[in-house]
Amino acid sequence: MAGPALRILGIDPGLRVTGFGIIEKNGASLVYVASGCIKSGEADLPGRLRMILMNLREVIETHRPQQIALEKVFVNVNPASTLALGQARGTAICAAVDAGLPVSEYTALQVKQAVVGNGHATKDQVQHMVKRLLRLAGSPSSDAADALACAICHAHGGQLGRLSTRGFRVKRGRLV
Repeated sequence: MAGPALRILGIDPGLRVTGFGIIEKNGASLVYVASGCIKSGEADLPGRLRMILMNLREVIETHRPQQIALEKVFVNVNPASTLALGQARGTAICAAVDAGLPVSEYTALQVKQAVVGNGHATKDQVQHMVKRLLRLAGSPSSDAADALACAICHAHGGQLGRLSTRGFRVKRGRLV
């Protein structure tokens, strides 16, 4: 018999849109809890960061996750974009730390590898596999799917080898 369910909040940080996704892991089973997007509007930078912080605090208070999984920042060709993304990511980390929750970080490559089986998967492939793995009726938005994928990656230790492939075929290194 499996122990108590582990509730994981995945976060895909962004300055304009921050995706979040919550799943529960009970043994090898993953169950969808909630997902959505935090839109920071057209405020100045401090206002946007405040919006992200306040909304993530509300998500944490409402859904009571036990662990946080966060996508690491990648380096962009545009340093200003990379810096802005880093600030949004830092704000997400602050929300988690403020709630006393442990934070694990994963690269986009790790997340895609764990969820799709291909570290260079497209956003559509990630959305499709999140929908299948969590048995969702519809596809979540791209940002919410990325956050759910981050939570799934964390639930499986960031490794595809621990992900159940029952009911799927492997074709050219990808689950289909």
